[in-house]
Amino acid sequence: MKKPLLQVALDSADMATALQHASCIAEHVDVIEAGTVLAFAQGMEAVRELRKRYPAHRLVCDMKLLDAGEMLATGAMSAGADWITVGAAAHIETVSAAHQVATQMGGEVQIELFGHWTLADAKLWKEHGISQVIYHRSRDAKAAGVCWGQADLTRMKDLSDLGLSVSVTGGIVPEDIHLFREIDVQAFIAGRALTGSNGVQIAESFHQEINRYWQG
Repeated sequence: MKKPLLQVALDSADMATALQHASCIAEHVDVIEAGTVLAFAQGMEAVRELRKRYPAHRLVCDMKLLDAGEMLATGAMSAGADWITVGAAAHIETVSAAHQVATQMGGEVQIELFGHWTLADAKLWKEHGISQVIYHRSRDAKAAGVCWGQADLTRMKDLSDLGLSVSVTGGIVPEDIHLFREIDVQAFIAGRALTGSNGVQIAESFHQEINRYWQG
């Protein structure tokens, strides 16, 4: 399997803070994400500004769109996004419309696996051309100190076996990386861990662990 990427999520509501965080960590990550808070607070100007400053990075617009797939995908892709996120609850026609736009403009759609979804849904997304999903550890589980469980890993492995690349987020730390070595991981996503005062050191720890379990 391919080596996973490291992705930083920029979720500040103001542009100045997001750009300051990006400037500190960009050289140490593969993917930069205009997080949901940033994207909705600053609109597509956030995507345009990040694309201007970081032309070589993959850029995600985490809009979690649920409707108006063609229109919103066009806006994000025109602003410079490579990947855009669509909520798992979106109608399949919304998913398909966003995917068609993204593909035509050289990008991809990622399905955000919030709420109720099934492997049947995942098969349908795959049939409509989707190749990426994002798996979240429950916020409640994270807050309670619950680690990644076998149920999480089994569901991710099932998605991977369907041919979907899985990005992993939800309080992920370098010490967790070994748990996912049997899964086709697209990216490990972290926010505050990478934008904090020791973000560079944490990024290097992520890369060390990724290199330990994946080659090339």
